[in-house]
Amino acid sequence: MKRSHRSQFDLKSFEKGKKHEFFFDMVSDGLGIPISMPVIVLKGRFDGPTLGITAVVHGNELNGLSVIQNLVKEIDCEELSGTIVAIPVVNVPSFHVHTRRFIDNEDLNRIFPGKPKGNRSAQYVYQFMEGVAKKFDYLIDLHTASNGRINSYYIRANLNSKIEKEMAMLQNAEIVLHVPPKDGTLRDAVSELGIHAITVEVGDPNRFQKGVVRSSMSGIFNVLTYLKMLEDDIELLDEPPVICSSSEWLYTDHGGVLEVKVKLCEKVEQGEVIATLKDVFGNLIKSYHAPNDGIVIGRSVQPIGQTGSRIIHLGKIKSKL
Repeated sequence: MKRSHRSQFDLKSFEKGKKHEFFFDMVSDGLGIPISMPVIVLKGRFDGPTLGITAVVHGNELNGLSVIQNLVKEIDCEELSGTIVAIPVVNVPSFHVHTRRFIDNEDLNRIFPGKPKGNRSAQYVYQFMEGVAKKFDYLIDLHTASNGRINSYYIRANLNSKIEKEMAMLQNAEIVLHVPPKDGTLRDAVSELGIHAITVEVGDPNRFQKGVVRSSMSGIFNVLTYLKMLEDDIELLDEPPVICSSSEWLYTDHGGVLEVKVKLCEKVEQGEVIATLKDVFGNLIKSYHAPNDGIVIGRSVQPIGQTGSRIIHLGKIKSKL
């Protein structure tokens, strides 16, 4: 099926009760040919809010793509109130070459909202913000771990916001991490516009994982029900997520062969051995200990590294909601 290209679009112009697929022309390449982003608009038969769902802001984070592909197949626009704008791939150039960063080596999720007269990545981000993201009322931004790391299924959200806290808790995640938006992310940029947003970390990079994809889909359906965009039952797990008030990555202070001793979602106590580092001859250089009680949000799976390599992402568990 040949799909149309648009350089701008008005959500009000789409026919109600239908799914619309097209390419949004973002910028142009060295031949002057448009670099086009895939867009899926699910226009409900009834009025309601607009929920944005974005994936592949980093070019190798694929689980979110699978979430969107499967989600849109299960939604009947005739029963939908409002509009879903799903972007299966935000970072199109990097998606083509299987890399995390943009083609000028910038991390897109650190430079939002971009600049109209900036470099390649800044203008790409700016066009996305102006042409797409500003149309949202709510946003669920889907990510995964980076290269050499694995993540639990966890949520990054501003828990000081009642709505964003509710969106986060509805995801049926293993961990919910309180992170006020402040770091140049897409979530940060849309929050500045009054758009309620959460980031969902859907597992590991460079692969499709059916389990976390299903969990993320369930969480999005819960949000659609919460926003009264669909009439359905909210399904929650018997075990609520662990809430973390803050987190930090722990790093090596020497190069060598790293063995991480703890698993994802494992609770650790202050002083517990979390990793060992050996030299190339197999001699122990150092054991690393947890600086405080916490839970393992993410961890390295790259055993070889120089000084400053990541060990684990340790969350500080909040005692009360």
